[in-house]
Amino acid sequence: MNTMKFAVEPLDTGASFKTKAYAALKSAISQMGIYDHPSEIRLDERQLCEALGVSRTPVREAMALLEREGFVRSVPRRGIFVVRKTKREIIEMVTVWAALESMAARLITQRATDAEIRDLEELFLGFSDAGLDEHLDEYSDANIQFHQSIIRSSDCTLINEITENLFVHIRAIRKITIQQNDRAHRSIVQHQHIIDALKKRDADLVERLVRDHTLDLAAHVEKHCDFLD
Repeated sequence: MNTMKFAVEPLDTGASFKTKAYAALKSAISQMGIYDHPSEIRLDERQLCEALGVSRTPVREAMALLEREGFVRSVPRRGIFVVRKTKREIIEMVTVWAALESMAARLITQRATDAEIRDLEELFLGFSDAGLDEHLDEYSDANIQFHQSIIRSSDCTLINEITENLFVHIRAIRKITIQQNDRAHRSIVQHQHIIDALKKRDADLVERLVRDHTLDLAAHVEKHCDFLD
């Protein structure tokens, strides 16, 4: 069991403390390496109150909201833990993400400006297949940002809303698997093919490439991620 310190800032008094505590805690959970450790991550209520600069009431109210949304779970006499998904659940999440992101990519060909597509390409400037192993952490961050940007650039509010709650686990599993089985080297080539299809505004091709790219992650989890169970 791990107890991790959250990277949160003290709250100001503009909005309700519950709302701000909820937003701060959800953001912190989204940035955590949920699957970097073999055991669950326990949240320390006292430390969170101190870090946020608020009393226990808004933190507990925020935790209740997060538990209803499936981000944390409360265990009597043990505390509150960040939810970890099983391998089967992760594969289902990745499969749903593949469907949503591939449609988002299709919408980009119809809605995004040339400048927005160039922004996607610029995420990978400075990375080359030859020197990738020395910069895996930086590439991992760019990879995650790339997939977030495809969702955002689709200009589809519902896709953004649905993927928001999947992102916590998708981000964590992308980050831990990018270093496995030469995935980073395959990923950088696949990303370039996706960007080329976006630049050509080829909706059918980019939809297929994004879907296959993400389903490749699902296949990898199936084959190599027994540690999730």
